[in-house]
Amino acid sequence: MPAWAAGYQPQMEMPPLTERLQVALGAHPDSFDTRTTLLTLLDVHALHLAPLDQLDGAETWQHDPRVAALKRSLETRFRSRIDGGSADGWTDAGEALPRLARQEPVPPIYDWLAEHATRDELVEFVSLEGGPDADFDDLVAICQVGLTGAPKVTLGANYWDEMGRGTLRRVHTQLHDRMVRALGIRAVPATELPLEALERKVLNGYLATNRALQPELLGNLGLIECQAGPRCRQVVAAMRRLGVPPDALPFYEEHASVDPGHGREWIDGAVVPLTRAHPEWNQRIARGAAWRATVNDRFFAAMDRRFRGAARAA
Repeated sequence: MPAWAAGYQPQMEMPPLTERLQVALGAHPDSFDTRTTLLTLLDVHALHLAPLDQLDGAETWQHDPRVAALKRSLETRFRSRIDGGSADGWTDAGEALPRLARQEPVPPIYDWLAEHATRDELVEFVSLEGGPDADFDDLVAICQVGLTGAPKVTLGANYWDEMGRGTLRRVHTQLHDRMVRALGIRAVPATELPLEALERKVLNGYLATNRALQPELLGNLGLIECQAGPRCRQVVAAMRRLGVPPDALPFYEEHASVDPGHGREWIDGAVVPLTRAHPEWNQRIARGAAWRATVNDRFFAAMDRRFRGAARAA
């Protein structure tokens, strides 16, 4: 546990980011347990990805050599947690993504959510799951940097959909904010998130803040697009069964309807032409998708224990 978290209580406010970084830099990374590693990586990734008005000057640490060294050390440890070689042997990323997506298109927790969850359980689950892309727009923007031709256009079209095709009230982050207000979703502090939820967040930051991992980022985001549709349909079913306020529905409804098309376009318009031009990217794109599948499997297993396990024990 990080030094600043000693005696931490959930209702206490976390120290400022700069203070947390100073504590991390004063410690030895080899002494960090898994939770401290993940929390520290979230802080470091925030220097690259978080809104400036949330950083309060900490952004000046972004390229400090000590922060860069800490980032590399902790990311090496993180990668060892997710890199099980499940992408070894893939020679066609355009085939790998749909195959990975079909392995478990709808984890059992979503069926339970649609059929059995209470209103409070729905709110708790969505608070932990975070929605399919509460910050997906920024990740897509980063993923398309330096691309050209059809892949650039494909990711640009995806981003334009994220932006509500120019209509502010349809911007996906706006829909997400409306859902949060309508359902009373709590912004769960990172210190209270399960390890499995932290891993999913850290994976996005790891890939988005390392230019050398752009192919892996493409695979990671592509798998999200391929799998979001049917999962979101189950969340919508749960919301309708429970009679939630109308403003809670559009975010998941949008993803339930458009993400299957986004997944196909991601593969056909970006992955396939990129791997034709760069055959060596096939395994790397597949690896990024496999990493996403790994952290998702752990997260949904943890959610199954948390919700369905409690129900079975009652």
